[in-house]
Amino acid sequence: MPVSAFLVLAGVLFAIGAVGVLISRNIIVLFMCVELMLNSANLALIAFSRALHVVDGHAFVFLVLTVAAAEVAVGLAMVITIFRNRETINIDRISILKW
Repeated sequence: MPVSAFLVLAGVLFAIGAVGVLISRNIIVLFMCVELMLNSANLALIAFSRALHVVDGHAFVFLVLTVAAAEVAVGLAMVITIFRNRETINIDRISILKW
């Protein structure tokens, strides 16, 4: 398959994730859209790595996956804490500065 097919797929996935981040009102959906955007960047890195026959793209993908796993762990802990304190995960109803 040509690299352009992978890049088009990565672009579509990134666009879906960006639209989800912009219109989402739920924190869980927001995190899933950010993960979708990170995985589309990984797909583009792997496509370029395969086309250029270099291994550096794979190393960057492992780094991005590691950072994404840490982001999910910290983000989910924050969501659970916010839900316990506010009893909602709707972004519009959460204001951290007001108690």
